[in-house]
Amino acid sequence: MSLTPGAGERSRDLTRLPKAHLHLHFTGSTRVATIRDLADRHGIRLPTALLADWPPRLSARDERGWFRFQRLYDAARACVRDEDDMRRIVREAAEDDASEGSAWLEIQVDPTSYAPFLGGITPTLEIVLDEARAVSAAGPTPVAVVVAASRIRHPLDARTLARLAVRHAGEGPGSVVGFGLSNDERRGVTEEFAAAFAIARRGGLALVPHAGELLGPTAVETTLESIRPDRIGHGVRSVEDPRVLELVAESGVALEVCPASNVALGVYPDARDVPLRTIVSAGIPVALGADDPMLFGSRLTDQYAMARRDLAFDDAGLAELARSSIRASRAPAPVRDQVLRRIEDWLADGAAP
Repeated sequence: MSLTPGAGERSRDLTRLPKAHLHLHFTGSTRVATIRDLADRHGIRLPTALLADWPPRLSARDERGWFRFQRLYDAARACVRDEDDMRRIVREAAEDDASEGSAWLEIQVDPTSYAPFLGGITPTLEIVLDEARAVSAAGPTPVAVVVAASRIRHPLDARTLARLAVRHAGEGPGSVVGFGLSNDERRGVTEEFAAAFAIARRGGLALVPHAGELLGPTAVETTLESIRPDRIGHGVRSVEDPRVLELVAESGVALEVCPASNVALGVYPDARDVPLRTIVSAGIPVALGADDPMLFGSRLTDQYAMARRDLAFDDAGLAELARSSIRASRAPAPVRDQVLRRIEDWLADGAAP
């Protein structure tokens, strides 16, 4: 694959490149203006970092840095108090993705976090799914849902969420298509969540745990062995051990790489250090994701722009990243086929004037 523009080549508009968005957290997707509005409506005081000092300066290289990140995330999540708030977040996430050329969105939510205000995890998830169906019918970006368990809660809670996810499993917009595991990967024991993922696997869901961002290649290997995932959220630090990188390539697992997240959390000092080229060169499918735009200040197209600007991907290379994203998704076959054709059209149209 060519990675650098040829002589005289001009770059195409990345907002018009069709792509799938597979790594976007529910609260983390929220517009900062929306969080401020919800805070005003519910009488909640926000930290300065979500007001005048946005986007915040973050790091997760140690426990203190992760605590600050989590504190800001929790402060934003506390502003989500009712059904209208939940629906607004889904709707605006779909609108924002549509403006960036996203042709399929899998938004990740842990209903446990919002259940106290909405009558439990089941009605919470049903609200998200209902709004996902509504926005998918009304707009250009179909929205499906990934239910995520948290590593800081007991593995039995993960089993409960897996059973709930399976009850709402489906193949199209407005259904649950995957089951994940998020939060600080330095917490919890990955193997203890294997039973929850087994439930999800039997229910036909994609298995999409986080691993290999805050921890190194051993965490990726453990995840491969104990969970047998379809995709791994992040996984970038697998490059630190050639053997593990080869294991990822041989497994066929796709990595959801979030360059802006990696830099913002201090995993890499600069976008040029994100090992995206190494991962792609190893033959590993990649889906670029924005992770938490609310805190990192960048959305999906920005990740492609970083790949172009900082990692020297040309338009053919960016198109291949977009193809990988839709192939790694749980979009129905007709949607995948249509998006792949549109990617070819994007390349065939030539560079923007």
